[in-house]
Amino acid sequence: MAEELEVKELEQVVIRFSGDSGDGMQLAGNIFSTVSATVGNGISTFPDYPADIRAPQGSLTGVSGFQVHIGAGRVYTPGDSCDVLVAMNAAALKTQYKYAKPQATIIIDTDSFGPNDLKKAQFASADYLEEMGINPDRVIACPITKMVKDCLAESGMDNKAVLKCRNMFALGIVCWLFNREVSLVENFLREKFAKKPQIAENNIKVVRAGYDYGHNVHASVPATYRIETKHAAPGRYMDITGNKATVYGLIAAAEKAGLKLYLGSYPITPATDILHELSKHKSCGAITVQCEDEISACASAVGAAFAGALAVTSTSGPGICLKSETINLAVIDELPLVIIDVQRGGPSTGLPTKSEQTDLLQVLYGRNGESPMPVIAATSPTNCFDAAYMACKIALEHLTPVVLLTDAFIANGSAAWKLPTMDELPEIHPHYAPKEQKYKYSPYHRDPETNVRYWAVPGQEGYTHILGGLEKDGETGAISTEPENHDRMNRLRYDKVQLIPVPDLEVQGDKDDAELLIVGFGSTYGHLYSAMEELRAKGYKVALAQFSCINPLPKNTAEVLTRYKKVVVAEQNLGQFAALLRIRLNNFAPYQYNQVKGQPFVVADLVKGFEKVINSDESPKGQTFKSKIIK
Repeated sequence: MAEELEVKELEQVVIRFSGDSGDGMQLAGNIFSTVSATVGNGISTFPDYPADIRAPQGSLTGVSGFQVHIGAGRVYTPGDSCDVLVAMNAAALKTQYKYAKPQATIIIDTDSFGPNDLKKAQFASADYLEEMGINPDRVIACPITKMVKDCLAESGMDNKAVLKCRNMFALGIVCWLFNREVSLVENFLREKFAKKPQIAENNIKVVRAGYDYGHNVHASVPATYRIETKHAAPGRYMDITGNKATVYGLIAAAEKAGLKLYLGSYPITPATDILHELSKHKSCGAITVQCEDEISACASAVGAAFAGALAVTSTSGPGICLKSETINLAVIDELPLVIIDVQRGGPSTGLPTKSEQTDLLQVLYGRNGESPMPVIAATSPTNCFDAAYMACKIALEHLTPVVLLTDAFIANGSAAWKLPTMDELPEIHPHYAPKEQKYKYSPYHRDPETNVRYWAVPGQEGYTHILGGLEKDGETGAISTEPENHDRMNRLRYDKVQLIPVPDLEVQGDKDDAELLIVGFGSTYGHLYSAMEELRAKGYKVALAQFSCINPLPKNTAEVLTRYKKVVVAEQNLGQFAALLRIRLNNFAPYQYNQVKGQPFVVADLVKGFEKVINSDESPKGQTFKSKIIK
């Protein structure tokens, strides 16, 4: 037996799995993330789906990646660069090596680096390692395909099915490298393939083979590694994606409110998993309808809201465009509807699998007429639960449609989540019509303090009423085209949203004496927080204010943002949130850091950009906002 290797303890590590779309990189990454979360590690993941989802096998555009950052304590981002890169074919190595650190360990399947593979990946020579400047001593090169075929030779599986198991061999090597218990992987696979036990056992056999390979040959590494959990709060934890957390938040809110949960949705990347996941929870009273198109999906949800359910519709940016008229029906009817927008890259079809924050102005202003709606932006995969719950609470208590913004990064990404108890969650009290209004009910009579109308569920004697898309008289509920009434109703709907109580804006870091305040919203939180901490480690005084409530803005927004000499708004668009803040705050002229790459921020780039702001002279008055955009 080979000599035992030294086991080194690490504070954190970043691993990136990559291969052809369909090679199971997302599954391998998910399993390793789940195993890490199970033992109490902090995790943050980034599933990087290929730009061309139907690319030819072995092509550069069809590479699928999954990056996971594991830490002894809490981690905030999936990491800028990886310590271990798994490249299952030549194209994966070619496209993903740029995400690896200079001294990263690289695991490759040598059986997928033949002449034809190298040609598809546009290598110029057979010596692909030298061509890319990779030190062979950092490479664990093994014939994974051949060994998997040998391992499953007696399984009765066909060649195509056997090849699908290669990812499990690579996962086995990674488990050995980081001293993960294979039994945890086995439990995951048996649960996932509970209805196909033979597939589970075949995959388990391959995982063990990969683990044993690393253990027996030591796979050209000087040591193996361990990440010990520190300061873990007691409780039940799970690895959860943003989309799944969103679903759980909806279910919890419906239960708290004592209502049926209805989701009307048309499948659209990257929001489809919300529909798929919620359809598994009929036992919780959830009703899901996969509709023919975006308009019918939203219209069915409006009908469900009118009928007294907690109504939800889920989509992405292109779907928001199509739903806009129906959303406005919910605005003028003042019905509790939750609209989930999982943002993706680009206009039109754009980049369906990529992540951006470019729908902000669309959900605020992208409808005809004055149509104010609350807008909430989730800040992380686990925060999707809290954000979804809050969106439901606002919708039901203030009788208004509410937009919940997530995006492909946090919707597909995952983190370790401590499951809450129902007792920990805030109460939800739908704004029902009181008994005193029986036989006197008018749909637009309001609570004088909140401007919220009273909700009467159809079928109740004494609460007969009509709602619709034509403007109504605020007293009688009858159709009205009177100019003064229309003006008053618009102002009432606007004021109702502005009167919604939301938490104050919190400032982290050097909140009392910062020379720079970083401002962001939604899913950029982890990257901006990490950038702030790196700048503070360099000796700078820096603070961070991350918005989750966009409309209404927190009441202390002006006080916070005008407190600091320099403010930079960082967002994954060309300045939408910065524009909103310029509108809402008098004489507010922040610096801007903008990126529209379909990818999360890189912390190192943020640090460089923010250093420029700190060390810059204030722009002379009279220049346009463009003078403050950081290049």
